[in-house]
Amino acid sequence: MSPKPNDIPKPSWLGKPIDARPLFGPELASLLDLLRGLRRSEWSRTAVPGWTVHDLAAHILGDCHGRLGWSAERHQRAMAAGETLEAFIHRVNQEWIDLHADHSPADLIDALELAGAQVVRQFEGTDLEATGLGVSWAGADPAPKWLDIAREFTEYWTHRQQIRHAIGLETDPEPNVLSTVLDTFMRALPHTLRCTPAPAGTQLQVVIDEPAVGTWTVTATADRWSLAEAPGGSPAGSVRLDSETAWRLCTRGIDPGTALARARISGDRQIAEAACQIVSIVY
Repeated sequence: MSPKPNDIPKPSWLGKPIDARPLFGPELASLLDLLRGLRRSEWSRTAVPGWTVHDLAAHILGDCHGRLGWSAERHQRAMAAGETLEAFIHRVNQEWIDLHADHSPADLIDALELAGAQVVRQFEGTDLEATGLGVSWAGADPAPKWLDIAREFTEYWTHRQQIRHAIGLETDPEPNVLSTVLDTFMRALPHTLRCTPAPAGTQLQVVIDEPAVGTWTVTATADRWSLAEAPGGSPAGSVRLDSETAWRLCTRGIDPGTALARARISGDRQIAEAACQIVSIVY
């Protein structure tokens, strides 16, 4: 007999649930305001390697459609034989962008407003304890809905920052939203350290400074590293990062070597350096 969704063990090692549901509406409004304020020439600026601002806006629209179960004509979402998850996602993303290459900025904005509002409504009443889509970078498949939704929020937030950077603006400094983003990204720590051996009870502390202050303690248990264990005594090692370095590292806006050069590390350097390999996107 196949297990029912409610029979799936809860991955407590991911730590305390995050509720990102109230953030989608304001995030959509911020994105639309940003896009409406762009000059025509800014739509063709590079936002991420290989993609312009126009491409990235189309990609965000694709994320919304994916959540709503919509599909564009001829847009195929089946994995090819032997295709990895990462390759599949990158291929589908590029195919979607190619399908929308001729859409005007005004058309993209209107479509994002419509689809984004439906995504906001879809998430409003979602049960955070239900079973959601897998989050590969956290090693959770399936993942609890709270992590699935929080991951989705970080996707929208990250892409908005990439558009801001493309037109010469800095990262949105709003600390509460950034704190939620970083809290979500840090749920990758147990998976990041999965191949790093340590005696049970060994702890690593990751501290992120202003404007989004936070501390995460990951503990080696008999089975895995976990964010569910209470901090105890002095950690074997610690990593301190500024907020900008932390989120860019997690999204590979900078590489681990750059992050390590900026980090303040104490204690067990091997574990600390392993933690700085964290990736919180499909990469």
